[in-house]
Amino acid sequence: MPYISEFSNRVINADCLAVLPQLPEGSVDFVLTDPPYLVSYRDRRGRGIAGDVDGRWLKPAFAEVFRVLKSGRFCVSFYGWNKVDEFLAAWRAAGFHPVGHLVWVKSYASKRGMLASQHEQAYLLAKGQPGRPAHPLSDVLDWQYTGNRLHPTQKPVRSLKAVIETFTRPGEVVLDPFCGSGSTLLAAKILGRQYVGIDLDAGYCQAARRRL
Repeated sequence: MPYISEFSNRVINADCLAVLPQLPEGSVDFVLTDPPYLVSYRDRRGRGIAGDVDGRWLKPAFAEVFRVLKSGRFCVSFYGWNKVDEFLAAWRAAGFHPVGHLVWVKSYASKRGMLASQHEQAYLLAKGQPGRPAHPLSDVLDWQYTGNRLHPTQKPVRSLKAVIETFTRPGEVVLDPFCGSGSTLLAAKILGRQYVGIDLDAGYCQAARRRL
């Protein structure tokens, strides 16, 4: 039987649907992830994200995330606003129930259409009935611009640290099954948590390992 220690503090270049079934049930303390938004995104440099074309992976991936997460713990997942129905359906099918919503406010517009896009968002999802944090995190937080140097949707480490610090304790295991360039993993490491990162793209995994 595998132990979570076999996967801890690693960046694994693979499909999360191949790796997650190998993790023991109830072995992860917290999940913080930024999955593909199902919008075939390309940045100004032409970089894309694996798995961003359709959502066939969405339900099975979050079913596995739910399985490996301990009962009474949380998953925080970013999502694309125009695909929120698909994300909510996948989360609920897995067994999660939304208990909060986080917004990070940007000082700049990442794009302009009908509206100027100046925020990022994520749902706080619960497995079971977690207790309330002693010091609840504000649901509106500041965003730090990364320049997206390492990844087309690179998340700022500083903006993720408060989330990890609120929902975990030192030494606990933080999972990111769509880890990209490793911002979640680096934030976890800085805070003295263990981490498990998985990503399909070898280049982004290499960038994550360099940062760590």
